[in-house]
Amino acid sequence: MRWGNDTSLNEFILVGFSLRPQLRYVLFATFFLIYMFILIANMLIMMAIRLDNALHTPMYFFLFILSISETCYTFVIIPNMLATLLSGGKPISLVGCALQMYFFMSLAETNCGLLAVMGYDRYMAICHPLHYTVLMNPRVCAQLVSVCFFSSFLFSVVTVYLIFQLPYCGPNRIDHFFCDSAPVLQLACTDSSIPESIVFLAAICFIVTALLLILISYIFIINAILKISSAQGQRKAFSTCAAHLTVVVVHYGCAAIIYLRPKSARSLEQDKLITVSYTVFTPLLNPMMYSLRNKEMRLALQRTMTRMFCPQEA
Repeated sequence: MRWGNDTSLNEFILVGFSLRPQLRYVLFATFFLIYMFILIANMLIMMAIRLDNALHTPMYFFLFILSISETCYTFVIIPNMLATLLSGGKPISLVGCALQMYFFMSLAETNCGLLAVMGYDRYMAICHPLHYTVLMNPRVCAQLVSVCFFSSFLFSVVTVYLIFQLPYCGPNRIDHFFCDSAPVLQLACTDSSIPESIVFLAAICFIVTALLLILISYIFIINAILKISSAQGQRKAFSTCAAHLTVVVVHYGCAAIIYLRPKSARSLEQDKLITVSYTVFTPLLNPMMYSLRNKEMRLALQRTMTRMFCPQEA
């Protein structure tokens, strides 16, 4: 990165939320409790999947990886958000800002890919049940996850490199609670159209392409479900997809509003509110949907908690 002659700034200031101190403290307490719940819930889900043999299936393997990715994703964003709520503004070095943007982008894109892979997994389970275990063997599952991580982290390197190759000579106040691409690019001292185009291209690649793959998977899934003769069989098949569909709608809806809107239609204040929804509430929704609505997961969590706190009864 070119930190030398063209870039006179050594740090940015994350402004956070323009709110009265009393309201900031209320939000801090609320988001802190949500963050603790997200961490504990994801840890319990990962422990249950790891320790319970009944959950050693491709669907729960992908859920395990998604929980890891979501935990890292929230760790990149929420602690900084909490710091800005306490102080009303938080300094962050140029290198720290670049690293935060990189991990945010790569993990967000990885989550998009994982949701697409989970949709494909549901397609294979419902449309090809007799060959499911052969087609979705551990090697294939590992390869699908590797593609999600590798492509996301590689593309993010290029995007962040281009953004921080621009000169930043002042002002240095980022009107956001973390280093997102749009508010950082607004501070560049030169034309930022190329990095903005790259960010938009990344959104097209990872949001639209992944969403299309999910839609195609569910077209085949719905077609297969409608061919099931019994209403009970149809409900059971739909129930296995309900949690995934709910998370997809919330995750992709918020991401599309932020990254697929034209530049002229953007408002940083609105973007901050929408960003809160997919950096705080979507990670909160995932463990709730995949545990509370899933009987197998609920039973596995009960068995895991019993092993932890009442080993004599296990």
